[in-house]
Amino acid sequence: MTIDPVEFASLLCSRLCHDLLSPIGALNNGLELLADETDPAMRERCMELMAESARTSAAKLKFFRLAFGAAGGFGEAVDTREAQQAIEGLFGETKRLTINWLVEEPQLPKTAIKVLLNLAMIAGDSLVRGGTLDIGSETNEAGIEIVLKAEGPRTLLDEELRGTLVDGRAAEAITPRAAAAFLVHQMVKSANGRVMVSAPADNVLLFGATMRPR
Repeated sequence: MTIDPVEFASLLCSRLCHDLLSPIGALNNGLELLADETDPAMRERCMELMAESARTSAAKLKFFRLAFGAAGGFGEAVDTREAQQAIEGLFGETKRLTINWLVEEPQLPKTAIKVLLNLAMIAGDSLVRGGTLDIGSETNEAGIEIVLKAEGPRTLLDEELRGTLVDGRAAEAITPRAAAAFLVHQMVKSANGRVMVSAPADNVLLFGATMRPR
């Protein structure tokens, strides 16, 4: 499937705005409540909620900047610790996921970092009731292999996301919620690789991406 670059940028922006709307909206609501609230205990609670919303917004922005933007400097490689911190920040505030970081390489190419981050976001979202997310990679003479294992009480990955990740399509058109999956597919395809998704056991999902030099 081919898609107009402007249309894809619009889809991606829609996804980002959707994800940021909740914490920023909560921050705005807190400011409105604080303006009218006189009880000290309630004002303190409002401040706590606003601080939480601000941290969530900042974590999401940091993640999106690295996953979709030009963060990580102007070189070809990115420090993998930045990716680890971005993923832990994205999911850490809710405390619903345990992240096991198994990436040993100190650096990875920018494209591999973006693939890893977007797969982590999709895999984390598939853990509806929380669980464990294992993230690993291996670099060898053949290229780069990225593997993620999502395991929890309930895993859910609908066919739109699965089809977009593996085949670059899921229906007649890509939707905003599948924009990240389409980005993963296109980046891996451009790197002469492929994306794999499997469910080897109940409530377990495996996501893999191989990226080979041409």
